[in-house]
Amino acid sequence: MRIVTNWPAVPEHWRASDGKSGVRVLARTAAEMRAAAEPKDSVCLVNCDPELTMGMALANLWPPARRPLVVSDIVLRRPTTSKAKLLHPFKRALISRADLYLNLFSDVRGLTEVFGIPPERCAFVPFKVNINAAEVAAAETAEDYVLCFGRSLRDFDTFFAAMEQLDLPGAIARVNPADLQAHGARFTRTLDQLPRNVAQLDDDGSQMAQVRMLARAKLVVIPVLKSSIVASGISTALNAMRLGKCVIGSEGPGMSDIFTDEVLTAPPEDPAALAAVIRRAWTDDALRTRTAEKGLAYAIVQGGEKELAQRMVDAVAARFG
Repeated sequence: MRIVTNWPAVPEHWRASDGKSGVRVLARTAAEMRAAAEPKDSVCLVNCDPELTMGMALANLWPPARRPLVVSDIVLRRPTTSKAKLLHPFKRALISRADLYLNLFSDVRGLTEVFGIPPERCAFVPFKVNINAAEVAAAETAEDYVLCFGRSLRDFDTFFAAMEQLDLPGAIARVNPADLQAHGARFTRTLDQLPRNVAQLDDDGSQMAQVRMLARAKLVVIPVLKSSIVASGISTALNAMRLGKCVIGSEGPGMSDIFTDEVLTAPPEDPAALAAVIRRAWTDDALRTRTAEKGLAYAIVQGGEKELAQRMVDAVAARFG
């Protein structure tokens, strides 16, 4: 089988865990992908690219050119602006035409509701850790603060409201609220309105800065808006777990559907509930340590990009090989 993909992590000569094997051909555009997928044993794998997904869905409308279309780690959101709502029927019609969706979450009700993607065409593939062993080993760990970290659909307002109910040190990365809002985050306060117990940490956007902030946290909080239909905080969660941190997330896709005792959760957009979970995790050493240990074990098993690519290849080969 020939996997035509925009994702270079797939090995040029791949072998699935079930023994099936084949080749990988890279293609960056729909035109390149169509040309490379001319052999009839081709499968197109589009990773994390809604536009390319729609381009390939259009190409598949011509029967002679149709090849199985697999979409992995696609980041989709509910339409909120007038423009997005106007274009949504067209986008939904194309996005929903893939043959298989490899998701980083298992609760696909939002995908079905918003984009018409049926559950039987979905499969859960665990995500990867985005920091390496050397970065973990070099990290200076501490338990200084409750850290709210990340951008995509983060609910900073709920975190701030929760921290105002607690006499605990909190922290966020130094940010421009407008930049966060571009990622769908809710951050409606000005920086001079932050709770007095929430500090801003220097952040140059580097991997090293992320590791430094996560490593010095006692708790890592990932509050996500209830409108999220995908795994909006999974990368931050796995990085924090790999550093041995106790993670608190919002119930929803990519958190309460795939984790059990590896994380603690609170209902989304509920400051009182979040404050209660933070307080308990901060004061209950056994709970915090047990959760962190379970999370660390999970993160180690998932590995990095090589392991994720193998899981994706296995899923494609199992369905189409």
